[in-house]
Amino acid sequence: MTQNQRSATSLHMKNMIEELSNVARKAGAAIMEVRSKGFDVRNKDDKSPVTAADIASNKVITESLAELYPRIPVLSEEGIKIPYAQRKEWKEFFLVDPLDGTKEFIKDNGEFCVCIAFMRDNRPVLGIVYAPTQDALYTGSIETGAQVSRQSKEAVAISTASPAEGEGQIIVGSRSHPSPELEDYLKDINVAEVKPAGSAIKFCLVAEGKAHQYPRFNPTMEWDTAAGQAILEAAGGTMRGLDGKEFPYNKENLRNAGFIVKA
Repeated sequence: MTQNQRSATSLHMKNMIEELSNVARKAGAAIMEVRSKGFDVRNKDDKSPVTAADIASNKVITESLAELYPRIPVLSEEGIKIPYAQRKEWKEFFLVDPLDGTKEFIKDNGEFCVCIAFMRDNRPVLGIVYAPTQDALYTGSIETGAQVSRQSKEAVAISTASPAEGEGQIIVGSRSHPSPELEDYLKDINVAEVKPAGSAIKFCLVAEGKAHQYPRFNPTMEWDTAAGQAILEAAGGTMRGLDGKEFPYNKENLRNAGFIVKA
């Protein structure tokens, strides 16, 4: 790739980040509107909960993406009935979780977010994670690095950080999905603290140097991890499956196996 091509790619990514950030903020506003009015909870076919906030956010995102990028398909938690035979041919697509952390939203602990990932060749190359209760917007791509903007202020660069020599690691873990495997994994690590957190915010804590590892042994879905992974990798971190291999996306079965996120 020539210098001009790299510059054009970087500019394209910056423009896409700006546009997708606006979409995520609008989706977050739709979630907060439902939150302020109260809501009912029902279970989907897989027994996972869904609320009017999930639906409202999904509507904002899918309609906005169709207007901004009409040629790029969207795979969303609230719109997953796309045949594998069709989507396996996609070179680019958006992978979306309109409300990541529905259980945290229902508990009203503030640890939920909007996740939008841009996928190319089944890899997350750009990610947006917006936590509306904190007004914290995390963005990242390899071309632009990773950033966070709080209270709509100018974005600042973030990067992963390793613990100082002799210090223990800060581990971030799922608040709603603890696992015995995690306890076994941590036995061989010098742990200073285990921080529980909800949703893809866990990826962002590692990306901005507030935690050092996020080991996950319970199942997730592809839309739970893609945006966070893009931001994490842009910040200098790594995410691998429990087998040590590159994490796969756009599988026939969209359920994820376990993984290890490291600074």
